[in-house]
Amino acid sequence: MNTFVRFSILRTSLLVCILLCSASCKSVYDAAYYRTLEAFGQEKRDILVNRVDDARESQEDAKEQFSSALEQFTVLMNFDGGDLERVYDKLNTEFERSESRAKRVRDRIDDVENVANALFDEWEEELNQYTDPKLRRSSEQQLEETRDRYEEMDRVMNRAASKMDPVLDAFRDQVLFLKHNLNARAIASLEDTAAELQSDVASLINDMEASINEATSFIEEIQGGA
Repeated sequence: MNTFVRFSILRTSLLVCILLCSASCKSVYDAAYYRTLEAFGQEKRDILVNRVDDARESQEDAKEQFSSALEQFTVLMNFDGGDLERVYDKLNTEFERSESRAKRVRDRIDDVENVANALFDEWEEELNQYTDPKLRRSSEQQLEETRDRYEEMDRVMNRAASKMDPVLDAFRDQVLFLKHNLNARAIASLEDTAAELQSDVASLINDMEASINEATSFIEEIQGGA
């Protein structure tokens, strides 16, 4: 075995170890974090509800921000005199805010998925502690129903989130193009893509509204069954 091959194997092994260690460390940290919250009376079920509420709020913010960015893009497309540089700067600011809001949505969904996995793992483990088979079956059925309801909400949330990147990519293209071609001719050349962008944003907002409604319904069902 030559030196290059040995080095490649060693490098790959180190990367695998680092990844496994990172995943393990995060798992240990999460477990300790939830134990600490539970010591102060915050159960995983309550944490899940709070995080779904945070995710819902982040989607509300993102929905409004994407609408605002589209509105500013429309202002630029309808430019008929004045300070073009100032109008462009506003569009760029709206785009940057949209990127920030989109990242927050994805982070909040990750937070929801993290605590949901911890909750369902714990719930499954605790099923084995029952001595009354009737109570065990009842709890198991409740677990399945709650998990099914959660997975539906998670699917809708992620579907809405997945539509953010194509819209952001389209916005970024427009902003970059105008940055170096800020004149009436360049603006006119974007008219064809403007209609597509408007349609994409409308579709994104519809999906976000559906996701927000799913989150609201999930919270109400969880709290109603508490």
